[in-house]
Amino acid sequence: MAVRRWGGLPHGNLSDCPNGSRWVMDVFHECAQDGRDIASIVLGLVSIFCFAAASFPQFYQACKTGIMDRALSIYFLLGWLGGDLLNLIGSFLADQLPLQVYTAVYYVLADLVMLSLYCYYKVKNQGGGFAAPINAAFVFLSLGMVSTVSFVGRGAAVAQSPATFKGRSLLSAPTDEPGSEPFTRSEIIGFTIGSISSVLYLCSRVPQIYTNYKRKSTIGVSYSLFALVMLGNSLYGISVLLKNPEQGQDEGDYVLHHLPWLVGSLGVLSLDVVISFQFLAYRRGRPSTREERDALLGEQGDS
Repeated sequence: MAVRRWGGLPHGNLSDCPNGSRWVMDVFHECAQDGRDIASIVLGLVSIFCFAAASFPQFYQACKTGIMDRALSIYFLLGWLGGDLLNLIGSFLADQLPLQVYTAVYYVLADLVMLSLYCYYKVKNQGGGFAAPINAAFVFLSLGMVSTVSFVGRGAAVAQSPATFKGRSLLSAPTDEPGSEPFTRSEIIGFTIGSISSVLYLCSRVPQIYTNYKRKSTIGVSYSLFALVMLGNSLYGISVLLKNPEQGQDEGDYVLHHLPWLVGSLGVLSLDVVISFQFLAYRRGRPSTREERDALLGEQGDS
């Protein structure tokens, strides 16, 4: 997943954005001067909804099959969580709007739910009795994170600098002279975090591809999860490319500033296409849910 971020302007201030859309400025504090900018914002919002809804089909599939610990790679889940955590950290460092902060928090919580389900079925399928402590620990961590981030998010919204318009920059920070230098210190930090986040997203797919190949099956994995993420990454990449560069910035500099997230979204998209082919390749002749669960229980009985 990736987090859509916008730079900030004071509420309703169009002085630095002539001919800008009033509703876009009021809601997102972003300058949208033509159809390209508005299309970029709309596609970015749709991509957020795709990412937000992606986890629910996997939750259902996990409860239906009961073999989530076999179907998903733990390294896939950890890599995804790491990327979303870095996105959350970046949203704080860049003093983003509360909408982006809470969206990043939601992604992290969804990842924690996924990890909790994985651990639950791992323990359950191994015949252990630690499901209750795992769930209790998850609830405690979730409540703690929601409380902490809600408090910090209000502080970040108050502390936003209204000095300079930066447009929509994925990990942007206000500068005194836009376009005066390739990267400010804050942008370098954001660029670094974004690069690591993109690498984690990319690396998370490799263990899942290997797990599917090793099992010769994708049962227990929801294709809707990857389909929604693919749609979200496609719309996200298009929305970034549609956005007009900021004042004093050419197309090349704009793409360079957004390169980590473009590589991350489009690179993950290419790996998800590989997973899609695996769903097609293993569609026939794969074991049923009951057969795979019986095989799992049989291995436990032999041990």
